[in-house]
Amino acid sequence: MSAWLRRLDTTAIVYLALIAVLALSAVLVATTGRNLFSPGSIRDILTGMSVLGFVAIGQTLVILAGSLDLSVPYVVSLTSLVAAETMRGSSSMIVPGVLLALAVAAAIGLANGLIVTFLRVHGFVTTLGVGLILKGYLDTNYKGTAGEVPWAFQLFGATGVGPVPVSTIVMLALAGGVAFLLARGSFGHHLYAVGGSPEVARLSGVRTRRPVIWAHVLCSVFAGFAGLLLASRLGVGSPTVGTQGGYDLLSIAAVVLGGTLLAGGRGSIWGTIGGVAIFAVLDSLMSVLQVNPFLKDVVRGAVIVVAVAVYSRRRLVARRERFTRTGAEAPADGPPVAAAGITGGAS
Repeated sequence: MSAWLRRLDTTAIVYLALIAVLALSAVLVATTGRNLFSPGSIRDILTGMSVLGFVAIGQTLVILAGSLDLSVPYVVSLTSLVAAETMRGSSSMIVPGVLLALAVAAAIGLANGLIVTFLRVHGFVTTLGVGLILKGYLDTNYKGTAGEVPWAFQLFGATGVGPVPVSTIVMLALAGGVAFLLARGSFGHHLYAVGGSPEVARLSGVRTRRPVIWAHVLCSVFAGFAGLLLASRLGVGSPTVGTQGGYDLLSIAAVVLGGTLLAGGRGSIWGTIGGVAIFAVLDSLMSVLQVNPFLKDVVRGAVIVVAVAVYSRRRLVARRERFTRTGAEAPADGPPVAAAGITGGAS
């Protein structure tokens, strides 16, 4: 059984863990007389996935590039305000409001990417600084909610197909598009290469700056989608909606839980979606059980630590199995290869 588990990729393990969490949650919810798989409960879980899912998709891209983005909660807040203030309750202004909000988000992401690549400032420091600039702007210019979202746009966050919210369908569709881009497009191949080893990628002819810049732009754009969704649900823009949700750390946690390496170069969008789903199920469970809100963070932290420990253990075991006693790497099939011209015996 252990050998079978080691052969599974990280994404498969994430979804096995999701099934286990669903089963355990269903049993615990049943003790309260409720059904985890009722249409209402499914809708609550999927609704909880939508906003974090948008942010986590973008966060996956920058982490795959070996970077990080801590400015996303402020981008979420700012785009909700830009959209709501542009629309001002008018249905005719929905398209301009959406386009302007996403353009602002893309400009922030472009600034992040240019600073990281041309000034060679680590993504952690860059996005922390940009996030503080955005925070200062929001705190200075807004004392509360602003703008108004028309009813037609509010349907984006309020309607669904059966128990599945429209916002979740849009999020999963965008996740599928990004996953296809990573698997089939040159952008994906270059992103993995740069995240794995920038120097090797450069020597291989890859323009290392371009994928990192695009990763930051897309990360901010996806945070913009999250801001639009929250504006749709609230009916107004809010300067604190992003920070209150803690989407910077939660998105990183979902990406790590989904099996993406923080060092970059390895991971998948579908693994991240699995991590988001696990958090959504756990949040729904703890809400039903009326768990102390502060204890939710304890549970999330424990899940992350256990997941990373399991992934690290699997990588260590796999690395040991790939090498022979002489230190030579064994091929996937066939006998071990001798190291440095040694054909046998002790070195």
